[in-house]
Amino acid sequence: MNAYLDLLRTRGVARIIAAQLVARFPSGMISLGFLIHIERIFDSYGAAGLVLGATSVGQAISGPITSRWMGRWGMRPVLILTTAVCALALTTIALAPLPLWGFMVAGLVAGLSYPPVQPAVRTIYPKMVNSRQLTPLFSLDASAQEIIWIAGPVVVTLVATQVSTVAGIFLSVVFLVGGGAWFISSPELGRVRIPRSKRRFGVVLKRPAVLLSTVVGFLLVGSCAAIEAGVVATFGEGGSEAGVVLGIWAVASLVGGLAFGHIPIGPWALARRMLIVFVGSLLAVFAFEFWTISATLVIAGLGIAPALAVMFSIVSASVKFSDTAEAYGWVGTGQLIGAALGSAVAGFLIDGYGPDGGFVAAAVFAFVGLLVPTIFRRAHPDLRGRDASPLPDTEPVPITPS
Repeated sequence: MNAYLDLLRTRGVARIIAAQLVARFPSGMISLGFLIHIERIFDSYGAAGLVLGATSVGQAISGPITSRWMGRWGMRPVLILTTAVCALALTTIALAPLPLWGFMVAGLVAGLSYPPVQPAVRTIYPKMVNSRQLTPLFSLDASAQEIIWIAGPVVVTLVATQVSTVAGIFLSVVFLVGGGAWFISSPELGRVRIPRSKRRFGVVLKRPAVLLSTVVGFLLVGSCAAIEAGVVATFGEGGSEAGVVLGIWAVASLVGGLAFGHIPIGPWALARRMLIVFVGSLLAVFAFEFWTISATLVIAGLGIAPALAVMFSIVSASVKFSDTAEAYGWVGTGQLIGAALGSAVAGFLIDGYGPDGGFVAAAVFAFVGLLVPTIFRRAHPDLRGRDASPLPDTEPVPITPS
């Protein structure tokens, strides 16, 4: 834990981690908030699914685009614009009496304008700490984001069911705007400027480590989405056991990230962590009640945050600083597509074979996620004894005082 304590003592690190977590908190709230709100309006989960699908499509499209914009116009202008538009779209969904297609359009706009806080902060990290601290920082970040997925769904569900669905969505807006303002006002966003990339849009995917992280991230999050569907199908949408099991799973991921974050990253690092996820997912297929499912998901969870931390580190070490934001945008897009596809495949298998179908889908996604970094391990850089900071650009990077 000394490595993490040293990190948190480093100037600005604790503040920027807290600010970006608050700004990203709506990520764990919007889906359930939309689901409950739209279902109550149209009395149809299918209608709610269409709105959620439109929102996910928007986020998947915009991730690398808005991330790249930060190198052209600066982080603060892009974050201010996207935060304002996204807040307006969320408010429209909460208040406007729209037809279904209108809600879908508003959801698409909300997804397209979702602020690229995650690529921004992961671009800033290498400029805040020394090379020895960077890998533990990525691990701490990956672990801390589990707070979003533990607390976010609980908070929005409580507010939406006990107060109103409009209040649930408005709470997301409060976090989006308040957390966004805190993050945007952080001095680090004024000190660091992302150079404008000289390469064409999408060329960064030719970097083996970026493509590897995008594909494995897609498979990892696909497995996670299938696990969520399997747990909900097992215990029922209204069962408190589902929330407890998913909370235990997320806490295990947090613990895994903190426990393994100091381990040097070799060429087998991602495969080993995906092996942990696969073993836990496979065992979940044979689990049959609360405690056995919880135990298997603890195993799976121990590999999730560490795997994400490895992806962030190898991307950072493999691209030029001007390309980092776009690279993380593509990784995020892969994860969003994985979440959508994992949920869809799991839903189909659950309908056909029962709740175990969700865990089967999760195990298959995790197994392919294990195979990819095993077969393509040469695409995985060896960071043992190496600096995980981005490659320098060929021109000076202006740093202005805050």
